[in-house]
Amino acid sequence: MDDHSLDEFRRRWQEELAQAQALRKRRRPEAAERRPRRADVAPGRSEQASGYLALAQGLLEGAGRPPPARATRAERQDSASRSRSPPAREVAGGGEQLVDQLIRDLNEMDDVPFFDIQLPYELAINIFQYLDRKELGRCAQVSKTWKVIAEDEVLWYRLCQQEGHLPESSISDYSCWKLIFQECRAKEHMLRTNWKNRKGAVSELEHIPDAVLCDVHSHDGVVIAGYTSGDVRVWDTRTWDYTAPFLESEYEEDEPGMQPYVSFVRINSSLAVAAYEDGFLNIWDLRTGKYPVHRFEHDARIQALALSQDDVTVATASAFDVVMLRPSEEGYWQITAEFEVQKLVDYLEIVPDTERYPVAVATAGDLVYLLKAEDSARTLHYVYGQPVTCLDVSANQAAFGVKSLGWVYEGNKILVYSLEAERCLSKLGNALGDFTCVNLRDSPPNLMVSGNMDRRVRIHDLRTDKIALSLSAHQLGVSAVQMDDWKIVSGGEEGLVSVWDYRMSQKLWEVHSRHPVRHLSFNSHSLITANVPYERVVRNTDLDNFTTHRRHRGLIHAYEFAVDRLAFQSTLPICRAADTVPGYNYDLALAFP
Repeated sequence: MDDHSLDEFRRRWQEELAQAQALRKRRRPEAAERRPRRADVAPGRSEQASGYLALAQGLLEGAGRPPPARATRAERQDSASRSRSPPAREVAGGGEQLVDQLIRDLNEMDDVPFFDIQLPYELAINIFQYLDRKELGRCAQVSKTWKVIAEDEVLWYRLCQQEGHLPESSISDYSCWKLIFQECRAKEHMLRTNWKNRKGAVSELEHIPDAVLCDVHSHDGVVIAGYTSGDVRVWDTRTWDYTAPFLESEYEEDEPGMQPYVSFVRINSSLAVAAYEDGFLNIWDLRTGKYPVHRFEHDARIQALALSQDDVTVATASAFDVVMLRPSEEGYWQITAEFEVQKLVDYLEIVPDTERYPVAVATAGDLVYLLKAEDSARTLHYVYGQPVTCLDVSANQAAFGVKSLGWVYEGNKILVYSLEAERCLSKLGNALGDFTCVNLRDSPPNLMVSGNMDRRVRIHDLRTDKIALSLSAHQLGVSAVQMDDWKIVSGGEEGLVSVWDYRMSQKLWEVHSRHPVRHLSFNSHSLITANVPYERVVRNTDLDNFTTHRRHRGLIHAYEFAVDRLAFQSTLPICRAADTVPGYNYDLALAFP
């Protein structure tokens, strides 16, 4: 069918369509008096249509192409004269083009609800809420009515909440949630690109002179560090141009240099906790000031320390006792629960989301205890001669590595226990080396990542109890590991921090320092790494402080990937100018080999 015939066909069927609409409008009042009102339908569907309107209806119902009209005698003679020549090939897809054109014409007619569903608006929203962003975009291209429904604020606000964008916002905070969703997606793509290309800003947190780094912990960009001098320091890396305040202790000021080493430090959104070698424990409230709000003393050295991430529960282990501390309703700190165990505690973790009564998991040699505040210590796992080498917990599960010893060697494994049923759910892995770290809390659903002394990082599938991926990541054993939905960040005993795209089994980049990586934590836009030395003795005191610190005293690095620049172009805090003049930059640039 040529263009002239197509235009003529469209003109005639539109004229008949307009006549049918006018006739239906005249009949509508009479029909409304005799029977209840029904949903409008296209003309010709409930009554027999004729002419070009019937041909268009046949196309829209799947006839494919219009049937040929009855030819006149002159047209038959003309076709007979042309039958001896080869027939001309019709344009491919002519019928489909005609159908598309008819659909567009019907969409332009407001009185013909071809794609409009005669449903209440609230019911249509309830149907559309099961669609994702791509499906909503396709539905918005159907018709004007579907476009209004598919761009409703409720649908796009729900999509933002489902994908984790602005989780604390309400629907009334923004006027166009579809635009907000697009901006969040663009920012997420930019951050992922910067992660892959190591594009961002890096800062080396300022060290304390004549002190060796002992322990580091972080939460949501806030970093706490303890030193051999007894000092405890806190940085807020979210502000970037920050100064690190000291958290004061209650030791006598007339005895300089006599403060014991800091054994452990922990921090969350409201509290900072530090345990010392002499058995003392200091608790600071980050909202009130730099002086401790509570001080607790053990008779022996504190061997393990845990702080809840979502509340104010603190757990400590000293000798054969495990103590849980928590403030009362009046704000006074008190012992919530106290447990006695059979061996010295190696690892201690507090179970998140336990509401009123705190729950902790502790490992002591080959014993694993489940500690509930309203109950006595209960043995969760025990196999003689198989010590536990690492521990991590989530809201309803606990995962720990077990070292296999004895005459029957079964290989080192990771056991996953249900905290509610108190039974083993999975036995993962069969490695020759000891599992040194495991991350269950921060891993995606049904996945878990672990590090081993055999220098490999493994991803475990909790649904099939199999290893989904194994990477040869480090030259020595793996000391820290964390993963999200597309990447793995691991630290090794040799001081190497590696970033992997585990979907492609590809290493993206790596950073090396002198000391083992004892802590790493990342979110969508930042990364905190800490290299803590084995020895806590200051060497080469005659050298420059900066040189001595880099070689012997430990390092803490903060990476910010929301900044759109290369990491090696970032200026260290020691090299930043104190005074700034518009148009001039007095920062010192360091040359890297």
